[in-house]
Amino acid sequence: MVNGKNINMFLMEGDVTGIIKCTLLNWTGVIYKIPRLKLNSELIKNRQHFKNSGIYFLIGKSEDENLVYVGQAGNRKNGEGLFQRLTEHIKNEKMDFFNEVIVLTTDNNIFGPTELNYLENKFTEKIRAANRYKLKNQNEPNIGNVTEEKEAELCEVMNNSEMIIGSLSYRIAFILIDISIVNRW
Repeated sequence: MVNGKNINMFLMEGDVTGIIKCTLLNWTGVIYKIPRLKLNSELIKNRQHFKNSGIYFLIGKSEDENLVYVGQAGNRKNGEGLFQRLTEHIKNEKMDFFNEVIVLTTDNNIFGPTELNYLENKFTEKIRAANRYKLKNQNEPNIGNVTEEKEAELCEVMNNSEMIIGSLSYRIAFILIDISIVNRW
């Protein structure tokens, strides 16, 4: 029997073209889909999730291809982790390509530097392997050093994230095999 999943999609502005918050039952991860023009919205600025650390995907298009940039934002002294990092990208002319942002964070702000490095690295690998989006990252993210137990946790984070992001109509990293397992053999 296949285990079903219940994804909760909250249309924060009551509109499918606005900000969407996604959660899964029994998972602390939270994913947001945000139009670029809404990044400075009060719904984002004052929300605790955007003071946390997390992974983000800047998504856009050129004339003939889909584009994505994968980044991470750690906790900052000023308490503006994800929000400050995303607003830095808005001001950067090299990042004019994106029109939507997908943000992955957690309710309990558990992503530290090790988790962020691992997730950024693995998402980047999977996006390259899936070959559906052109990756705009210029640097190869460092994988960090994770234990076997932590890697299992982070693989679950990636699987849940890919499922939710796919339900938002972005198949940026879906491939049929788990790259981290292949790399071990």
